Amino acid sequence: MADKKEKKTTDVNELGEFGLIDRLTSGFGIKNKTTVKGVGDDAAVIDNGEDFTLISTDLLVEGIHFDLAYTPLKHLGYKSVIVNLSDIYAMNGIPEQITYSIAISNRFSVEALEELYAGIRTACEVYGVDLVGGDTTSSNKGLLISVTAIGRVDKDKITYRNTAKPGDIICITGDVGAAYLGLQLLEREKQIFLEHPGVQPDLEDQKYIVGRQLKPEARKDMVEQFEKAHMVPTAMIDVSDGVASEIFHITTQSGVGAMVEESGMPIHHKAELMAIKFNLDPATCGLSGGEDYELLFTVDPKDLDKVRFMQDIYIMGDITEKSEGVKFRTKGGKIYDMKAQGWRHF
Repeated sequence: MADKKEKKTTDVNELGEFGLIDRLTSGFGIKNKTTVKGVGDDAAVIDNGEDFTLISTDLLVEGIHFDLAYTPLKHLGYKSVIVNLSDIYAMNGIPEQITYSIAISNRFSVEALEELYAGIRTACEVYGVDLVGGDTTSSNKGLLISVTAIGRVDKDKITYRNTAKPGDIICITGDVGAAYLGLQLLEREKQIFLEHPGVQPDLEDQKYIVGRQLKPEARKDMVEQFEKAHMVPTAMIDVSDGVASEIFHITTQSGVGAMVEESGMPIHHKAELMAIKFNLDPATCGLSGGEDYELLFTVDPKDLDKVRFMQDIYIMGDITEKSEGVKFRTKGGKIYDMKAQGWRHF
C-alpha cells in the first residue's frame, strides 16, 4: 500500500501578520449591505444609517507585547486602551466605547487587577470613552488582554488606507522612534538586573522615551484639528508597526509609490541622543521602531496651506506613481529603496 504524500505545511513566519490575515480571510465575502469595510484597515466600518460605526480589536499577550518585569499594571491598562483608540482616530473617527477582556493565571491577585483597571479607567476618563463590557477567564500561564474599541465618523469624513493618490503630500504627527528606544533602555536594565539583582535600574532620567513606551497617547487632538480646519486626509494610518511598514500599507493598498524624506521625519532630540548611545542610526529607529501611535497621513496639495498652520504636524514626503517605487532620501541626498523592518508579530 503506497504511503500517503505528506501534506506540505507553511510556517506563519513566511507570511507575516498581514500575509497570514489575507490568506485566512480570502474566502470570506461580505453578505450584509451594512458592512462597508471588513478586514484590511485600522477598523471595520459599519453603516448604521446616519453615520459609520468603527470597530477595532487588539490582542495583547504577556511576553509578546508587554513585559511585566518593567511594565506597571496601571500603565499597561492605560496603554492597552490607547492602542485601540488610536485605530479609531486613524479612520478620522471618534471612539466612544470599549470592551475589555482578560485571561489571567493564578499569580494575579485582586489587588493587581485593580491596578490594571485603574489604568483602564484613567484612559477612559482622559479620552471620553465608556467601558461597556468584556469577559474574564483563566489562563494557564500569564496575562492575555483583548480590547475592542467602538467609534463613529461622519460618512463624508472617513479616511481609509487605500485612497492615497500621486501628488498627495505625506505628513506625520509628533515624533517617531522614541518608544523603540525607550524599550531598548528598559530591556538593557532588565538584563543588568537579571545578572546582578542587587543593582538598581538606571533609566538615566529618560522620562520622555520611557514614557513613550510605557504610556503612549493617541492623537485625538489631530482629528479635532482636521475638523476645525475643514480638512479630510486622503489616506491615514496609525504608526504602530513602524513608519516604513505603515508607508508600505498605504502605498500597497493605494497602488502608488512614495518618496520619503529623512529631513521631514521628526525625531525627538532625546531619542536621537539615545540612539547614538546605543550605536543605532536615529533614522532607522524612526523608520522601523514602532509603537509611536502617531498618525501618518496624506493630503491633497490644495490642503497644504491648512496643514502648515496645524500644530505638531510635519511634511515627510510625496506620494508618487507606483512605477517609481517606495524610496527614502537621506539628508545627504542619497536615495534608497525603502524596506519595512518594523514589528513582526510572528
